[in-house]
Amino acid sequence: MGLRFTNLSSGSTGNATIVQNDEHTVLIDAGLSAKRIDQLMAERGVSGHEIDALFVTHEHSDHIKGLGAIARKYNIAIYANEATWGAMEKHVGTIAPEKRTIMQTGETLSFGNMRVTSYPISHDAEEPVGYTFAEDGYKLSLATDLGYVSDKVRQSIIDSDVLVLESNHDTEMLRMGRYPWNIKRRILSDVGHLSNVAAGEALCELMTDRTKRVYLAHLSLDHNVMDLAKLTINSIFENNGIFFKRDENPLRDTYCDRATPWDEVRRR
Repeated sequence: MGLRFTNLSSGSTGNATIVQNDEHTVLIDAGLSAKRIDQLMAERGVSGHEIDALFVTHEHSDHIKGLGAIARKYNIAIYANEATWGAMEKHVGTIAPEKRTIMQTGETLSFGNMRVTSYPISHDAEEPVGYTFAEDGYKLSLATDLGYVSDKVRQSIIDSDVLVLESNHDTEMLRMGRYPWNIKRRILSDVGHLSNVAAGEALCELMTDRTKRVYLAHLSLDHNVMDLAKLTINSIFENNGIFFKRDENPLRDTYCDRATPWDEVRRR
C-alpha cells in the first residue's frame, strides 16, 4: 500500500485527516463530533480501532471538537506540543496520562517506516503546527491555518509529492462579506488564514518536479468557492510561466461534508 491519505473534512466546520502506511494508521485533528468522524472513516473503510495515534495541530474547536470523545472511545494516544496541551486540556475532557504524549515542535517520530515531523506555523493559537509524513523517499505535507508561508514552513513542505495547502478566502469576497471588521482583520493578518492569491504565490515556490497533486483546503463557506480558488491559482501559475496540460493540473478539491478519495502518495 505504501503511504496514503484521505482528508475526512476540511473547513471551519471541522477538520480531520487519516494517513496510513502498511502497518499504521494515524489521525490528524478531530474537529468534528466523534459520531461524524466514525461515519466518515467508515466511508473510507477505516475503523477507529485501527488508529495508532492522533496528532493535533492546534486547539481551535474546528480541530479538536471530537478529540476527547474519539480518543477515549478507541483508546488512542494523543500527540501535541506542551503549549497546545495546556490550551486544549479543559476542552477535551479526561485523557488517561499514558495516552498524553508531548511532541515538541520540530520533532520527528517514527511509526514503522512512516516518519511524522511537526513544524511551526503562524496562526492565532498557542503553538500551532503543521505536519509532514515521509516514507521510502515520498512525502505528504499538511499545511492549513497559516497566516503566511514563513521560511520555516517553506523549508518544511517544499518538495512534497502531495501537498494539502490552505486556500481559505477570496480577499474581495471577505472584505465585502458580512463578518465584523475585527474578524476580517484577524483572517487577513499574519496569524489568520491564507487567501487564494497567497496560496497561488506560495505554490509557485513550493511545487517542484516531484509535486504531483495539491489539495486546496480549509476553504471558507462564506468567502470562497473551489472554482474561484482554482481559477485564481491557475492564473497565478500562468503569470509565472507555469503551464499544465488539462489532465496534468495538480489542483484537487477537499470538502467540508465528505471525505476525499484515498490518495496513494507514491503514485506518480
